[in-house]
Amino acid sequence: MTAEDVSISVQRYRPSLSLKSKLKPYFGTPVNGAITVGCILIIAWALKHVIAWLLVDAVFTGAPAVCQQQGGACWPFLVAKMRFMLFGFYPFEEQWRPLLALLLFFGTCGIAMIPMFWGRRLLVLGAAACIVLFWLMLGGFAGLVYVPTSKWGGLPLSFMLSAVGLVCAFPLGVLLALARASNLPAIRVLAVVFIELVRGVPLISILFMASVMLPLFLPTGFNIDNLLRAQVAIILFAAAYIAEVVRGGLQALPKGQVEAASAMGLHYWQTMRLIVLPQALKIVIPPLVSLFIGFFQDTTLVTIVGLLDFLDTVRAAMRDPQWQGIAVLEGYVFAAFVYLVFSAIMGAYSRFLERRFRVGHD
Repeated sequence: MTAEDVSISVQRYRPSLSLKSKLKPYFGTPVNGAITVGCILIIAWALKHVIAWLLVDAVFTGAPAVCQQQGGACWPFLVAKMRFMLFGFYPFEEQWRPLLALLLFFGTCGIAMIPMFWGRRLLVLGAAACIVLFWLMLGGFAGLVYVPTSKWGGLPLSFMLSAVGLVCAFPLGVLLALARASNLPAIRVLAVVFIELVRGVPLISILFMASVMLPLFLPTGFNIDNLLRAQVAIILFAAAYIAEVVRGGLQALPKGQVEAASAMGLHYWQTMRLIVLPQALKIVIPPLVSLFIGFFQDTTLVTIVGLLDFLDTVRAAMRDPQWQGIAVLEGYVFAAFVYLVFSAIMGAYSRFLERRFRVGHD
């Protein structure tokens, strides 16, 4: 047999060897094989029941009585309650406004995610989009009916609280991280006290204080909107956590970076803006995105201040006497799907940023 024949034989059997090596962790020993087979059987059993509930025994059209007789998923519930779950108690005839606001929000986010648009013009675009969104939702002038914030709810409220909260919390968190790493004792102590105090209590406690305790310290007749209270509470809470994530990125940089900047004659803020922060923020992209996803999901806690976010409107729809006891899981399945989609998009964009900045491959 020639060397060429040997090479052809090796290449012919290489795929089977590769497949065997891939399956070895699952079937390499009798115990591993038994565990793998057991897991496959459990997954197959679960999928069989899930598919039967979602599709086979499901009802796609009809009244609540039909759903009660069938026993599967009741998808007419979503059709009947979709607008309420998305927009809450916002006036029915004015719901085109939050829909338009959502489309504008998604469009602005899509533009902001494209690197070619990064720059100062993006900040102007973001500020203009915020003004237009607030005008669409609140109204009260230019021919739009005034809708108080107590009527806001559903998906637009969830996105507004999370997006505005994180955008405002990010620069505050960076400043807190720089203050905690400062050589000035007074600034460092104040930053440490604020960060540890905020991180030492859950978000629901801060929202409760903003809703119940804050009015006790205000003058008689003076009141702060519930939406503004919740937004400020989320900003302060998120800033404390962002500060710790950014501080981890600052500590990951070698001290030689700062020393080299000092040798070049750069002052403190030039060093931070041009050398330290770009590298530190690139390092902490994965934990920052994980933090953003968590806060997007934590907006459900604003119900304690009387606001109905997306999950709360889903729960309220399921408590409708016409559907109560019939649509039990459909609303939660829909809410889980929505949260999963947007969390997956943020995770995918995080991986795109990691590849672009070559995080972990320097």
